[in-house]
Amino acid sequence: MGAAVPGRCAGPLPARPGSPEHAPSAPAPRPSRMELRAGDSWGIFTFLCAALCNLPALPALNCSEELGAGQSIQQTYDLTRYLEHQLRTLAGTYLNYLGPPFNEPDFNPPRLARAERVPSATVDLDLWRGLTDNARLAANYRAYSRLLCYLRVLDGQVGMAELRHRLAHFCASLQGLVLSIGGVMSSLGYPLPAGPAGPPAPPGAPPAPNDFLKKMDDFWLLKELQTWLWRSAKDFNRLKKKVPPAVVTLRLEARGF
Repeated sequence: MGAAVPGRCAGPLPARPGSPEHAPSAPAPRPSRMELRAGDSWGIFTFLCAALCNLPALPALNCSEELGAGQSIQQTYDLTRYLEHQLRTLAGTYLNYLGPPFNEPDFNPPRLARAERVPSATVDLDLWRGLTDNARLAANYRAYSRLLCYLRVLDGQVGMAELRHRLAHFCASLQGLVLSIGGVMSSLGYPLPAGPAGPPAPPGAPPAPNDFLKKMDDFWLLKELQTWLWRSAKDFNRLKKKVPPAVVTLRLEARGF
């Protein structure tokens, strides 16, 4: 078996000017000076020449990168931010499709009892941060699984072809987020939730009794989804700071021994 000598990957992106990380650090202490005699230098040179002449007999040096939880969390964070940006455009288009008063900037109706079927992200911030990483990840996994079910029903009811195309693209991206969160949980050793919490998801949900309440359901679906993505981005940003980045290992694989 080969021995593994860990080495660090490339560091993070340079800090912005003015940030604490940008301040010049104190110079590292100079190592103690090592005196080498002429005979020592000649011996080292001779050893290197002998090693180069016998490379086929030496162990092979392989460099591989162990992709762990750190990279999985970073990818999930990036996907969450992408979905945030994508939803801003999609929500504006869809609210215009619903028409007034849903597309008015100051429209902020109370949440109806019907909307309680949609997973709510309105939770006390201190209470949410007090949860374990496992509990927060499981809540995100269940919520996006249920939100995805509602969005797929929404996609099948839209009359505009272009809007249906955008909804289908967003659903595919959201499905990727669900899978990515599952990957983060697996890489951290957490089990996936057994099933979505709360009432059963569509199509078992009863339809709205009138067109206005149907539009209200759609409005709250987009609003809650926006809040979930905003909070999830913060969750994954904090989580990636707690998990070390991927490690580059140097493997020595002996050949011919």
